[in-house]
Amino acid sequence: MTLMVNRYVVTETLPDGSDGRVLAFAEQKRMTLKERMEFYTDESRKQLLCTATARQVVDLGAVYDVRDDQERLLGTYRKKFGASLLRSTWELEQPGSVDAVGRERNRFVAVVRRVWDFLPFDLVPFVWPYHFDFTSDGGPVMKVDKKIGLRDRYVVDVASPALDLRLAIAQAVALDALQSR
Repeated sequence: MTLMVNRYVVTETLPDGSDGRVLAFAEQKRMTLKERMEFYTDESRKQLLCTATARQVVDLGAVYDVRDDQERLLGTYRKKFGASLLRSTWELEQPGSVDAVGRERNRFVAVVRRVWDFLPFDLVPFVWPYHFDFTSDGGPVMKVDKKIGLRDRYVVDVASPALDLRLAIAQAVALDALQSR
């Protein structure tokens, strides 16, 4: 966490649960009119992996285009605003391959999280973990599980071999970066 930029380090998870090699390093500038996240292959930021850019300026239901380092479209994601009023719901699309819907797994946690946002103690974060399941035609595509800890940590399991890993990483980071909107 920094003052003007959110930073994310995406690593593979080793069989013992520890962090493995870095898969991506992401940055999101705060207080911009048009959201954009840049993903690099590592913390040196020398090699661009992909970008995720909102199509619209400050829009609750904005569509985000995920593009590779050559500006080719990998896919899109967006939060479904109406469906997310009680339980966050996302749409993930990879042209010619995967169309998935991701929802918070636990309805009770989803509702409690929303009620928590209205309570007067802003300095106390909501620490209960939330989890998302992305499915397509009833089958699993990917799941994202938030872990309890001092730092935000997520485990992403990509079940569909057809899903581009860069698109999965961008969507998983968006769950953290854009969740409270």
